[in-house]
Formats: sequence, C-alpha cells, structure tokens
Amino acid sequence: MLLGATAGTAVPGAAAPMAAGAATPMAAAATLTVGSMTLRHCGAPPVWCATLARPLDPSGTVPGMISVYFEYYPHAGGGPAAGTLVGATGGPGYPTTGSADEYLALFAPLRARYDVLLMDYRGSGHSAAIDCRELQNAPQLTEANIGACGRSLGRAAPLYSTTLAADDLAAILDALAVGRIGLYGESYGSYFAQVFARRHADKVRALVLDGAYPLDRPDYAWYTHYAPAMRDKFNISCARAPGCRAVPGSSIEHITPALEWLRRNPFAAKVRYGDDQVMTFTADATQLAITMFAGYPAYATVREVDAAARAFAGGDRVPLLRLMAETRLSTPSVDPTHSALEFSAGLEMAVLCLDPPQIFDMRLPPAERRVQRDRLIAERKRTAPDTYAPFTIDEFRRMPLDYSYLDQCVDWPSSAAAPLVSGAPPYPSMPVLVISGELDSNTTVADGAAAAAPYSHARHVVIANSFHVNALPGARSECAAVLVRRFMDTLSVGDERCAAAVPPVDLVPRFARSARELTAAVASAGNQADQEALRIVTVALLSCQDVIVRAREYGAGRGVGLRGGHFLAAEAGEGYRLTLEEVRWTEDVSVSGQLDWPGRQGIVHGHLVLHAPRADGTLELSWPEGVSEPRATARGTLGDRVVVAQAPAP
Repeated sequence: MLLGATAGTAVPGAAAPMAAGAATPMAAAATLTVGSMTLRHCGAPPVWCATLARPLDPSGTVPGMISVYFEYYPHAGGGPAAGTLVGATGGPGYPTTGSADEYLALFAPLRARYDVLLMDYRGSGHSAAIDCRELQNAPQLTEANIGACGRSLGRAAPLYSTTLAADDLAAILDALAVGRIGLYGESYGSYFAQVFARRHADKVRALVLDGAYPLDRPDYAWYTHYAPAMRDKFNISCARAPGCRAVPGSSIEHITPALEWLRRNPFAAKVRYGDDQVMTFTADATQLAITMFAGYPAYATVREVDAAARAFAGGDRVPLLRLMAETRLSTPSVDPTHSALEFSAGLEMAVLCLDPPQIFDMRLPPAERRVQRDRLIAERKRTAPDTYAPFTIDEFRRMPLDYSYLDQCVDWPSSAAAPLVSGAPPYPSMPVLVISGELDSNTTVADGAAAAAPYSHARHVVIANSFHVNALPGARSECAAVLVRRFMDTLSVGDERCAAAVPPVDLVPRFARSARELTAAVASAGNQADQEALRIVTVALLSCQDVIVRAREYGAGRGVGLRGGHFLAAEAGEGYRLTLEEVRWTEDVSVSGQLDWPGRQGIVHGHLVLHAPRADGTLELSWPEGVSEPRATARGTLGDRVVVAQAPAP
C-alpha cells in the first residue's frame, strides 16, 4: 500500500541438473531419489519437494507425528555437488519456502556447484502450520488472544520450540545423506541457525548470521540494546546529512519537541493511502515510538522522521502523520490474507513464549505471572526509567505486543523453561560470519557482537548506513551478499571494504509547505531562471524522491502524494517506472510525468510537467543512485525562462 497524509513465490530458473545421489535425470522423471528419500517434482523451474514424518514430541509424552516439509534444488552443473546451502527465514511464523526466490537469488552464483535446501519450520507453511483462528484474524495481538491460542494447543503448546525445529532439519539432512552444510539464517533464522549449530555442530561447515539475535545476553528480557540502537540510527544518519547536521543538536533533540507536544495533546488523525482510502488513528507519543522503534518502513523512517518532527513542531502535521500511518500498516506481524500458510501468528507466539527469556517466570500460572510482571515493571520504572528513552516505559509498553515484547506471553500456558540451549554443547568452532546493519535497531550491532563473541572463529562485519538483513534482495547494497557467497564457498570473508562504502541515507533537509521555504538549486551555464524558479527545481527533485521512496518500500501499485495527487509504480527491471499525476510535495507546486528509477545502482531519469504560480513548465532531471553525495542535474523551462541547474540529489 502506498500512502500520503492529510492534516486532520515461483522461483528463478536454473538449468536442469543431475542431482548428486539422483536415481534418474529430473527432466525425465516425476520423482527423484536422494539418500533414502523419494522427492516429487513440484514446480518448474526444477524444484523437488517432500515431507519427513517426525514425532510431535520426541519424548513420547504427547502422541502423534508432524510432517515437516522441505524443498530441494539440485546444483545446475555436472558432477557431484560441492555441498549443500540451507536458508533459514526470519519471523518466527513465516515458512522458509515462502522466501525461496530470495534465497535462490542470494545463492545464484553458487548454484552451479551447490545444492540448496529449504525447510518450513514445524508449525509454519506446509509443516502443519498452527492456525489459531481468533489470533490469525485479529487486527492486533492481545494478551488474551495470545493466551487463548496457547491454550488451544493443549499439551502440544511446548512442542514448537526452535530446538525441535533444529532437530527436524538434522533428521532431514540424515535422510537425504547430506554432508556438512553452509547454513544461512536471517533475523529469527539467525537464532534458529545458532541453535542448530550448537546441537548439530558436526553437520555445519559454515554458519552465516544476518541480522543476528544472540542466544543470550545480560538483561535480555528487557531488550536493553533496543533504545540505544534506535537513538543511534537517527543521530548517526543526521550527523552524515548536511541539511540535518546544520540544525543545532542531535537528531533525538530535534525530535523531542514533537514528542513532548504529542504527550500533552494526543489527537485523532486521518491519513490517505492507496486509492484514496483513509486511515484513522490516535496520534500520540506511542505512535511516534512505534515509528521510531519498529523501523518500518526502514529507509523512509530514517530519511524523514527528523525533518517531519521539526515540521510537526512548527505546525505542519502532514509528514509525520504519514510516517505514523505507514508504520501502522507495516509493523503488525500478520499476513493481510490471514492465511496461516503465509504467516502463522500461532507459531510466532509459540516460539517467542518458549525460547527467549521473559521478565517473569513462565512456570508460574498466568495470574501469578501478572503480579510478578507488575512488580518488576514498577521496580524498573524506579531504577531504570530511561530504559527506552526518549520514551517512557509505559509508552514503550503501549506499542504492539510483537514490538514491545514485555507483555506478550503473560497469558501463554504455564511451562517449564524452554529446552533451547540449556545443557547443549559449548559453542562450536566452525567458521562463522555475522552481518549487522549499522542502522538496524531490531537486531542491533551490539546484538551482532554478542552473537559473534562465543564463537572462536567468528567474523563480525557491520554494513555501514544499512538496516535489518543485508544479504537478501532489497538491501541497500550488494556488499553483504558478495561476502556471504565468498564465505560459504571459501570459508573466508576476504576483502570486506565494501561494508564501509555504502553511502549515507539522504535525509530530507526539511519539509515545506511552499517552494519559497526551500534552498534554490544552483544555476549552471546557460541558466536564465531566477531564484524562485530554481526553488521549484528543488521541489521537483524532492517530489520525485518522495515517490521513489514509497515505491521501494511498498512495491508496485497506486499511491498518493504527500499533499495531493497520485502516482502509479510499475516494476521495471530492478527498479520502477513511476507515473506522477499532479503529485504535490509542497502545496503550491504539482508534478506530473514519468520517472524511471533503476534500483540501487544506475541513473534516475525524470521527464516532468510542473504547475506552479507564474512558473509552469517542463524539466528533465537525472542523478546517480548508489553513490556518496550525488548531484542532480535539471534542464528545461519554467515560465518563459530556460533552466539549467544542479543540486544535491534528493
């Protein structure tokens, strides 16, 4: 969905291979034998699928079996495979095979020599997805519907832990007679990958953790790294952006006046999005906390919150309300289809209430647990009130439960401590690569360092100016993907200078209601336009980038301009062709025409028609993407004057 505000998975192709251990060529057979398993042909281009029956409860206390689904992609070249690469998706709640296209894209340069294996965790996707209807259909998580889901699972509630999912993968590897694997885990998948590596170290050749959660750390249950990383992502980004850096104080200091106003004056807000749908919500301190903590939409949030908060404090509500609305659409851990096959809210809660530590004792009955929780939170308010600064603990707790964490499991059925890593072997010594995004406030740089620390052969690489999960398509650069492929193949990271070369986020210098509030573009040789017209050039550039940001965050579709108009985003190669229809970034200038955005590398081209007081005209705009301090050029006419100008790219 693409938004604006008002004030009030088939997989990529591969050549048909002969799999290691295959009984017959896949082009001529509907089945494929690998190890002791017979796989069925389940898609073109070639993908082979099967399920492995596993005990629901390995101890035998709870009877029954669960079918664990996986997909197998044999290497495309001749001869035996060099190894097997395994992807583990984030969530929890998502099926790994639902992101097959992303993992195949990451592994694509290695596919000629490596097989690929993807498994849906038990309770997700085609591995008997947990489907708690009330929870699955709820507009948001509540303590009550989470608890009801847990109770509906009965004695099976403790049987969806990461531990048992890791053992499922080990059993599949044994059945396929697969040797040591290269294991890539992103976000929650990094947690799963670490549990697997500790329990089955003999099966792992190389371990990659992208956006890593550590298995343990001091004060884990309070998520104490969360707020410092959130503050850092805004302060660091501001310090690297000339327009923001010129404003006295840190970014958090820029934002604080808007926060304080919202605390005193919460109000009902309306925001337009998509095909002129309207979202209503209460704009308050917690809505701002959601926008800043959740980090979605990641790029737009960092790019715009500082300037939007300054505009809000100056009386212009529109930019900040739009960001709040975008975050509300982006943050709930739900699939819009409410299909448990696409995302299982029940599995999400089963894992989160079994595996990570809670501030309360999960062995207590829920009523006693709530008493303990309230006592501990009251104590925290006294001893560490700035845990989530600049927000209060209460403002933090009022965020959605899948982002505030503290209360989500208070009604989940009582259970003993989750059988995650207690009693597991020491951290193994295989080569480990940990990747963190410098601006990731979900799995922070500190989390990445904590995840890497216990491994004797770990390398922690921080990707500058980047967000959550960096090796998959959609990241700000190709750097992490290059490092992951090299590491999986050679067990060495090699030259990692690209990690420091990702350009800073181009922050909006300021939001403006009229062109006269903005800095004019700089005239070049041949320019005849005056300063008023050159300010309109600046409006055109900022209008274009505003639309590009919405397309890159939300994909193809129809959206609305910040202050009016519409645009249509259509996929074009790795980027988008954007059609603007009287888009208004300021109130006094409308922008129409075509805009071609090539993706994270290449040249942006715009062919625009502008309407502004005394300055109607046309402009041709261009600037490079993916470089530091890019410059934009503008040529055309505004009014009766020739425009030839340059400006910082938006």
